[in-house]
Amino acid sequence: MVKKMTNKDEKFYQYMGKFFGSRLIEKQTNDRIYDDDSKEWYICAEEGRVMAFVSVNKNIIKNVYTTKEKYLEEILKVIMREKNITYSIVTNYYKEVYERCGFKVGKNQDYKNFVTIYTEKEAIMS
Repeated sequence: MVKKMTNKDEKFYQYMGKFFGSRLIEKQTNDRIYDDDSKEWYICAEEGRVMAFVSVNKNIIKNVYTTKEKYLEEILKVIMREKNITYSIVTNYYKEVYERCGFKVGKNQDYKNFVTIYTEKEAIMS
C-alpha cells in the first residue's frame, strides 16, 4: 500500500528518518536523500517497514529507492495516475523499472549515474 506524506506528518520521521544521510542508500542510488519541506513522499511500507519511496517536488521526481522492484513499480504507477511528471533527473539504477511503468527515458544522457525521465503527457506538451 502506498502512503503519501510530507515531513510535516506526525509519523514521517518514524518511517523515513533512517534514510536521511544513509551511506548505504547513497552507495546504491548515487543520490543523497534530503527531507526538504517542498517534497511530497510516496512510501510503500509493509508492517511499518519502508520498502520503497519516491519524493516529488512540483511534478519533478527527486529521490527514488526500493528494496525490490515490485514496490517501486507500485509507487510509480500511483504517481503516473496522479501527476504529470516533467523532466526529472533520477538515479539510473532503476532505469528498467521506470520504462516498465510507462515513463520515457531520455536518449542523450550527459550524466554518469542518472537518467532523465518524463511522462508521455510531458513530451506532448513540450
